[in-house]
Amino acid sequence: MQSFNDELVAQIYADHVAQDLHTIQDFLRWGYTVFNQSDIYFGQGSDNAWDEMLHLVLSTLSLPLDTPEHIFNARLTKSEKNQLIQLVVERISQRVPVAYLTNKAWFCGLEFYVDERVIVPRSPICALIEDKFAGLLSQEPKRILDLCTGSGCIAIACANAFPDAEVDAVDISVDALNVAEINIEHYQLGDRVFPLQSNLFQNLLTDGYDLIVTNPPYVDEEDLADMPEEFHNEPDIALGSGVDGLTITKEILAKASDYLNDDGLLVCEVGNSMLELMAIFPDVPFNWVELRNGGLGVFALTKAQLLEHKHTFEQALVNL
Repeated sequence: MQSFNDELVAQIYADHVAQDLHTIQDFLRWGYTVFNQSDIYFGQGSDNAWDEMLHLVLSTLSLPLDTPEHIFNARLTKSEKNQLIQLVVERISQRVPVAYLTNKAWFCGLEFYVDERVIVPRSPICALIEDKFAGLLSQEPKRILDLCTGSGCIAIACANAFPDAEVDAVDISVDALNVAEINIEHYQLGDRVFPLQSNLFQNLLTDGYDLIVTNPPYVDEEDLADMPEEFHNEPDIALGSGVDGLTITKEILAKASDYLNDDGLLVCEVGNSMLELMAIFPDVPFNWVELRNGGLGVFALTKAQLLEHKHTFEQALVNL
């Protein structure tokens, strides 16, 4: 029995789309309709069909996202039309995120290369970086650690926000670090952003960072199994973190103080697992940061606070 999306794909080919659509605007309108008719999930860089189709069409045509609208009247070549149709089909038939189809994603206003070796950048931490962690840092950081760097988007955005800072971009995945290196080289930051392979802090010196920023895996076992198919195109290692989604976060909490300067700060995203985290550590004064771009589940803790509750964090590790 054909699935709903299979039937839609069959209809696309039956309609001879390439013969009927001619301009960028034609394809944007058609793709918007097709995406809305499908059962694809939006949530990996955009939350609606129009933004996804805009990203798909303009990126495929090597046009910027702020392309003037009068350019939308430009006619497409036969090969361009066929390429766009194939990508739309792949998006709805295989549920591949648009960022993987175009190998482009945006974070803090910066463009990044991405593929299936890393998750699609979407962390609400971007708002904190753009505001230079206002209200959280007493002075600009000189040394920054980005744990679980993935594509390197947080590390590079931090380097962009703090031009005098050096940033260690750490990930357990060599594949992810290879992607991060592409982005580091693109922004010519090889002298300030350093990709390092490590299982969290394992291969790092206990050297003083002014700021540790991390968007670790935090999806619990049940939610991981129930996630839309699009997310299963992303590496599981970058999403799941044990039964409660907090296995990795607990280790970060237990060890981060050893790697921070006296005035250092940990900023960590745990998303929907924030309620479970508060239930596990009811006495820890997590500073849940209000994010101007929306989103929940980002907390900040100073080194002093991490030290105060270090025994509690270490005990949670023992109980894993």
